[in-house]
This record gives sequence, structure tokens and C-alpha cells, in this order.
Amino acid sequence: MAIGRFSAGIGALIVDESDESYLVLKRSLKKDFAAGAWECVTGRVDQGEGFEDALRREVREELGIEVDLLFIIGTTHFHRGVERPENELLGVVYCCSSPRSEEIRLSHEHSEYQWVKAHEVGQLSSDNNPSEGWLRRVIERAETMRKHYPAVLTTLHQLEGLELDT
Repeated sequence: MAIGRFSAGIGALIVDESDESYLVLKRSLKKDFAAGAWECVTGRVDQGEGFEDALRREVREELGIEVDLLFIIGTTHFHRGVERPENELLGVVYCCSSPRSEEIRLSHEHSEYQWVKAHEVGQLSSDNNPSEGWLRRVIERAETMRKHYPAVLTTLHQLEGLELDT
């Protein structure tokens, strides 16, 4: 594969810890990639921005709310469309919390949202749609991590963030 540039991105899976439900968003049918698919908040990191700044900006832009960072679910690498350098994206996926009582104001990027339990996401997603299969795997991993992640680390992340700035 040719060496080129790639973009950095974030994913923000939002959980309401009071009832352990996850916020899923349906991409607008006008989107050029994965139109109509269910996802969590996703977006690109802008020049001069760190991952956490990008995450908070994307959540504000797409939902109009603020979130608390809990932990990193994992990283992702994919091509947004045809496999060529300009479509390559590397990302960090975070688990964040926000109460369901926060008023969600969807941007033009999404047509609807739902709060779902982990076992319900399969009803929305399909393994035939790579984006929705990805969402199901993200939620499955978040569920496992939430059960085993030490509370002291979650508190530390909420207080200090996850980035190791200089």
C-alpha cells in the first residue's frame, strides 16, 4: 500500500449509568458513508486538537450535551470507503457517561436516537452492515470493561482525563 496521510478520529459511546443503557444514533440518510446505520458519536480530530477535545466538541455538535470520560474502550483502524490512503482513519473509542435526563438535540448528522440495553443492540444492528457490526462489538467490549474496570481508575480519568499532555 502507498504511504500517505491519514485522519484521526474519535468514537464516544455514551452510557447512562443509572440504568446501564447506551445512546445509539441513526445516521442521516443524506450521509455519504454508512447512511442510515446505527452508531455512537463519531468524528474526526481537527488540526491542533487532542482526542479528548475532539470528543467533547463532537458530542456537543452532534447532541448538545456534555459527558464525563470513563475509560478508553479501544482503538480502531479502517478505510472510510475505498481502501486508499486519503480514506484511512485511525481512532480512539471512549466510554463516556451522561444521564438520560440530559436533553439531546440531534444535529443534521443523525435522524433519530435511542437508549438501549446491551442485549438490545442486536435488534438494531446487522453484521451485514460493517458499521453496525462495529457498534455491537464496541458495546460488548464496553459492557465487559464496565464490569471489571476499577472504580478508582474511572474516578482518576474523570478528574484528570486520559491524555498524557506535556
